[in-house]
Amino acid sequence: MTVGEAAHARSVYQTTKQNGFVHRLRRDLYKNRIIYFMALPVVAYYIIFQYIPMYGASIAFKDFSPMKGIWGSTWVGMQHFTDFFNDVYFGRILTNTLLISVYNIIFGFPAPIILALLLNEVRKNDVFKRFVQSVTYLPHFISVLVLCGLIVDFTARNGIINDVLAFMGMERITMLLEPGLFRTIYVSSNIWQEVGWGSIIYLAALAGIDQDLYEAATIDGAGRFKQMQHVTLPGIMPTIIILFILRMGSMMNVGFDKIFLLYNPVTYETSDVISTYVYRKGILEANYSFSAAVGLFNSVINFALLVATNKISKKVNETSLW
Repeated sequence: MTVGEAAHARSVYQTTKQNGFVHRLRRDLYKNRIIYFMALPVVAYYIIFQYIPMYGASIAFKDFSPMKGIWGSTWVGMQHFTDFFNDVYFGRILTNTLLISVYNIIFGFPAPIILALLLNEVRKNDVFKRFVQSVTYLPHFISVLVLCGLIVDFTARNGIINDVLAFMGMERITMLLEPGLFRTIYVSSNIWQEVGWGSIIYLAALAGIDQDLYEAATIDGAGRFKQMQHVTLPGIMPTIIILFILRMGSMMNVGFDKIFLLYNPVTYETSDVISTYVYRKGILEANYSFSAAVGLFNSVINFALLVATNKISKKVNETSLW
């Protein structure tokens, strides 16, 4: 076969392959047209409200002026990132963001797992189990505004927490004016609000464990704790790993609403995080480009943590998102 004939054969093969793909695609679109039609609003939502607005992130590299628009604004490159890294508050807000996120992971992430494991051990008293589930689910449905109002009242000088402390002989204090207590209040209130709701997915995973494994473990002489250690935890470990990877992907996204409603200038040293800093710079000072640069930096760090955690998990446990 000559070189020309080989090239022609390759061209024919590629054309046939391409036509076959187009034919299969058309057939699949027609066959599942109802499903694609149902998915169309979701796809349109993400394109319009998630992907197209990404173009606006370009103002992080420009000296954005609303009068000039994105296209007309002057390109300044990495200037806003340099200003952020050299800002006097850079170390403070980065440290606060990381510490609150780490505390949320250390104390908040295991909490729903522990609750699900404890509820799973309540096998004979269904009424008590449902009662505990209902009580722990309810705080999730309380709005952030109402929740923060409760926290302010509970931690006030004449609040219920200070009443308990005073009964124990301790001094009354306004807790939200104490910088050293802010992270504790924030993390503990997060656990209280989300522990029940977060346990739902783990309870669902626990329901999928083969009950024959527990019977086999019982025959082998394993008690309740050993069954939890060698049957229950391995059974839900893939779910734990996937949720941990997702949590790491939003590690730097400390909740703006709650911190904004609870913090004050007195506690800035421990409560001021990236999201509140962006709010003050972008909204109050109208420094849109600088705040966009800070937000983009935050998103890049989240993405890097997600990819790194997923890669490590894939190597260690062979469980990953992709």
